[in-house]
Amino acid sequence: MNLADLQTFRVVACDLNGQMRGKVVPGSYADKLPTGSVRLPFSALDVDLWGTDIVGSPLVFESGDADGMLFPTDRAPCPVPWLETPSAIVPVTLSNEDGTPFAGDPRHALVRVLADYDTRGWQVIAATEMEFTLVDDKGDAPTPPADPRNGVPLDGGEVLSVSQIDAFAAFFDDLYAGAAAMGIPAETATSEAGIGQFEITMRHGPALEAADNAWLFKSLVRGLARKHGMAATFMAKPYLDDSGNGMHVHFSVLDSEGNNVFDNGGPEGTDTMRHAVAGCLAAMPASSLIFAPFANSYDRLVDGAHAPTAAAWGYDNRTVAIRIPGGPNGARRIEHRTAGGDINPYLLLSAVLGAAMIGIKDEWEPSEPIVGNAYDVDDLPRLAADWTAATDMFASDPLISRIFDPMLIGNLVRCKRQEIEKFEQMPASTHWRALLERV
Repeated sequence: MNLADLQTFRVVACDLNGQMRGKVVPGSYADKLPTGSVRLPFSALDVDLWGTDIVGSPLVFESGDADGMLFPTDRAPCPVPWLETPSAIVPVTLSNEDGTPFAGDPRHALVRVLADYDTRGWQVIAATEMEFTLVDDKGDAPTPPADPRNGVPLDGGEVLSVSQIDAFAAFFDDLYAGAAAMGIPAETATSEAGIGQFEITMRHGPALEAADNAWLFKSLVRGLARKHGMAATFMAKPYLDDSGNGMHVHFSVLDSEGNNVFDNGGPEGTDTMRHAVAGCLAAMPASSLIFAPFANSYDRLVDGAHAPTAAAWGYDNRTVAIRIPGGPNGARRIEHRTAGGDINPYLLLSAVLGAAMIGIKDEWEPSEPIVGNAYDVDDLPRLAADWTAATDMFASDPLISRIFDPMLIGNLVRCKRQEIEKFEQMPASTHWRALLERV
C-alpha cells in the first residue's frame, strides 16, 4: 500500500483503554513518518474512557503537556474497510525526544515483557478467541438486532448454530474479507450462547502480532457492524441476564531451535509450563483490573457462568482460569480464560506473559490441578470483587510492579479512579452508552 497515493490516512496509537488515538494526515505525510516528525502529546495516551485528561496526571500538569514522537510499528499499514473513501491505518508507538520508548504506551509495555523471553532465545506464540455481541442501540437500552432474513429481532441465543451465522452471512463475508485485507488471521466463527453473540478465533503467531491483531480486529468489527445497520460491542456484559463477552488467550513458548518448552512428550507438560502456570495464578488477583477494567466487567464474573472467578488451573477443564488444553503433545500450551472482551489487548498480554515469566524465573510450583467443577472449591484465591478493589490491588501489588513500568501503573490507576468517579455520577441506565463502542 502506497500511503502517498491516498488522500488521507490515519496515524494511530493505543491508549490505556485500547482506543485508537492519533491523527488523520494527508498522503504527503508518508515520508515524514519514519523520521519521527509526526508528533503527539504524551497525555494523549493517558486519558480516560471519554478522552478527557486525567486530573493530576504528571504528563499534563508537571511536564507542560509535552509532545512525543510517533514512529510506525513493524505492523504494515492496512486499509480501513469500513470507510467509503480509501484510506489506511498506520499503527504507531510514542517515543521520548531521545527516541527511547515512552513508558506510558501500552504497546511498549508488551515489548518490554517480551524482551525477557528474547534474552533466553525464546519466542512466545499466542492466539486469541474474541467474543462480541451484535446489538440494536437506537433505543434507551441495547436490544437484540433484527434477523436480516425476516426483520424480526433475535429472541434467544443459538449456541454453535450455523443457521445463526448464515443469517448474518453478509456481515461475516465482509468481516473475513476485511480481516484478510488488514492482515488479521481470522479463523473459525461460531455462534455463542448469548443473544446475537459470536466468537472469532485467530491463528497462532508471535505474541506482539497477536496483540496487534486483536486491537485492529475490534475496530474492524465495530466499523463493519455500522455499515450493516447494527452496532457491535465487546462489552463484558451487554445484557445483565445474558452471556458475557470473554477474550481467551492461548500461548506457548518456542526455544531458539523451534522446540516447544512446554512439551515434555506427555500430556502433563514440562516443569517450565507448570512454573508459568504458577506465575499466572499468583498474579491473577492483582491483575483483575487488566482482565476486568470497568464496573460492567464484574457483572460477567459470576460463579458458574462460564467466566473464571478464582485463580485455579486444570487439564482440559473449562471451569478453571488457567486451562491446559488437550491435543497433540507438541502443541502443549496454556489457555488463560479470565479476561473480558473489553480489555486492552497489549495490557492483557503483558499481564499474562509477564506473570508467566516471573513464575519461570522464580521456579514457582502451582497448586494441584483442579479436577471437576472449580466453582465448588471454596479456598481458592479470588479475583477482585469489584472495580474499586481491583484498582487498589493493582496500585500496590509487588508482582504488578515487576511486570509494568511505574509510570504505566500510576497512569492506569489514576485513569480508573477518575472513571469510577464519573460513572458514579451518571445514571446507571446510561452506563452502556459510554462503553458500547469504546471498549
